[in-house]
Amino acid sequence: MSAGKDAADKAFARGAHPHLIDGARTADKASTLDAIAEALSFPDYFGKNLDALYDCLTDLSWLPPGEHVLIWAGSSVLKEHDPKAYLAVRSVLSDAQRALGPSGDRTDSRRLTVVLPD
Repeated sequence: MSAGKDAADKAFARGAHPHLIDGARTADKASTLDAIAEALSFPDYFGKNLDALYDCLTDLSWLPPGEHVLIWAGSSVLKEHDPKAYLAVRSVLSDAQRALGPSGDRTDSRRLTVVLPD
């Protein structure tokens, strides 16, 4: 998981908050949602579906202000086991990153960057 550690070190160096996902734990959609929720300390009310994933990713109010970098090392595990789920999760991650980006429609003190280092 050195690619993930490298990405985390780069995020930390620029003052961002890195959040690592272990791709070995993301072989299906449910385990991937759990891993993302754990990495970002989602609240207990997280509904464990793609709509709830987007809602939590574009909120992040329970995390400190600043840039939060979600690093999904080993995302290829889900891509190989369940390509449809992989594309669906990637789409939600991209949409949330865009919404919380510098020109996104959610402009509070938190930004989301998604990194897939492999």
